[in-house]
Amino acid sequence: MSKKEHIINSKAQDNGARLIFKNPTLCSQLLRDYGDLDILKNVRAEDIEDVTDRFLPMFTQERDADVVKRVRLADGGELFMISMIEHKSAVDFNVVMQVLRYMVYIWEDYEKRMEKDHKGISKTKDFKYPPIMPIVYYEGSGEWTAVQTFSERVFLNDVFMDYIPKFSYKLIPLNRFSKDEIIETNDELSVVMLINQLKKAEDFKKLELPSGYLDDIAKKASDDVLEVLSRVVSVLLRRINVPEDEIDGMTGKIKERKMGQLFEDFEPYDVIATRKQAFAEGKAEGKAEGKAEGREEGRAEQIRIVYNNCISLGMSEEEAKAISGYTGDRV
Repeated sequence: MSKKEHIINSKAQDNGARLIFKNPTLCSQLLRDYGDLDILKNVRAEDIEDVTDRFLPMFTQERDADVVKRVRLADGGELFMISMIEHKSAVDFNVVMQVLRYMVYIWEDYEKRMEKDHKGISKTKDFKYPPIMPIVYYEGSGEWTAVQTFSERVFLNDVFMDYIPKFSYKLIPLNRFSKDEIIETNDELSVVMLINQLKKAEDFKKLELPSGYLDDIAKKASDDVLEVLSRVVSVLLRRINVPEDEIDGMTGKIKERKMGQLFEDFEPYDVIATRKQAFAEGKAEGKAEGKAEGREEGRAEQIRIVYNNCISLGMSEEEAKAISGYTGDRV
């Protein structure tokens, strides 16, 4: 696989929220930090098993980032967790119906497994289905305005309330948590969530972290979690069009447990936006020159100015020529 193909594949797979739920350490931290249930306060990474593959037939193409986990509880029981990941700018108002479909599918699968081991057990008085905790993890920048209670999606629910399934999902809206609230947990998940909150280059200027915070996290993080952190950072940096060589350098610091230096020398700017600005400025300046010296000379001057602007931004000669159309020697 070429480097370009690898980058494209990484973009498709490295959704920040999916990486959280796929990693057992980060998933356990999310349940402990944001689950709001005493029974989940002591969940460990080794208590979590990914069973997503078993339920792939119930996922639509649009929901292929969703994850299903089986969580072993301290009392010997088990809990199923559905993580539905919303990272679109538009709110999906029918998520609560999708939650219901997932829950029924999981309960049907559980019943079949129990029946396979003990024929007729589901028809006995004491048979019970496992609890399911549906979580909607929302990374969008806007407010989540979809209803969280299923009955609100049913017509005449006030009349037929007794006959409508009663449940809600747990909403974790990333944009509602302040930086201080996230940092307070002081675990690896907090770093991932802080990074996922950054949407554009300017957001880096607001990311003032406590001294030693990143280094302390790096010391206790396992190698697999550091790998997740490096991939999440890569997603962010590609989002703001940072060149691949700079991305490699920054993610390398994570894997070397030098996270305190992560953004130390990084001057946030959007490369593509900067290049467009350089081209626009060069084009405008070239047109002005063209009016004074003639159409042909103005065109040549325009190309030269765009080329020089690109060079001044640190681009290679090849990149500058490709953008400007300049074919001569360096000026």
